[in-house]
Amino acid sequence: MVKMSEGSNLLLFFLVAFAWSWFFWLLQMWGLNLYVAPFGPFVAAFLLTFVSEGKEGMKVLLKKGFDPRIGRVWYFPIFLLMPAVAGASLFAAWLSEGAVPELVALSQPWLVLWNFAYIFFLGGPLQEEFGWRGYALPRLQMHHTALVSSIALGIIWALWHLPLNLMAQPPGPQYQATIVMFMGSVITMSFMSVLFTWIYNNTGGSVFATLLFHTMVNLSTYVVFPVFETQTGPLYYLISIAAVAMIILTVFGAKRMVREKKPVSQKTGV
Repeated sequence: MVKMSEGSNLLLFFLVAFAWSWFFWLLQMWGLNLYVAPFGPFVAAFLLTFVSEGKEGMKVLLKKGFDPRIGRVWYFPIFLLMPAVAGASLFAAWLSEGAVPELVALSQPWLVLWNFAYIFFLGGPLQEEFGWRGYALPRLQMHHTALVSSIALGIIWALWHLPLNLMAQPPGPQYQATIVMFMGSVITMSFMSVLFTWIYNNTGGSVFATLLFHTMVNLSTYVVFPVFETQTGPLYYLISIAAVAMIILTVFGAKRMVREKKPVSQKTGV
């Protein structure tokens, strides 16, 4: 095992994650799609954990991604928050535009289950969350508040996706929308990162919770309620995410995004 400072580990993590993903996305632009590019954060997290903590450290990180023992109440925001946000955004787009894409998934529920499984394993969460939240977030929070850590990670998260914006045939409509609105993508992911930190910090640092939440983000926004297939939907989506993030910061605080338990005052006898 090699001992390095947490700052060095974190910088090296981002370098490895970007180098891996951008290299294979570059090959994809040239027509060679091996579908390993999204695994950059995953590879970086486990590689650096192995170097600094060995096999035992890797086991601990892996366990965080598949341990369902989180507070049961947190399953409600994990599974319901993003459908509500995406559904409301699409409804607002319908009011503005008078038409929205056909909601195929709602008429064929089995598609929701199939897409949930596909997205969980191959659509982003598994490839990213062990890195962004499992490795980077706790190290950022060692030196910064939850809010600062969230914004920093959100900006990096958006930049990591940049090659997808530049592809001639991007893999999804969300990236077509952000080609001309990259700053909108940065802002959206920064606010979205606040939601992820809130989930992570309130579930005892559970990567499993963020895997599920990331799955629901993609499932709700791109399958069940295809917000980015409308003209005004992305703006309403950004506003909704920002509003939720501001509520979280107001109620839970920017320092840890966890409500502190007030100590019980004790009455003194006369």
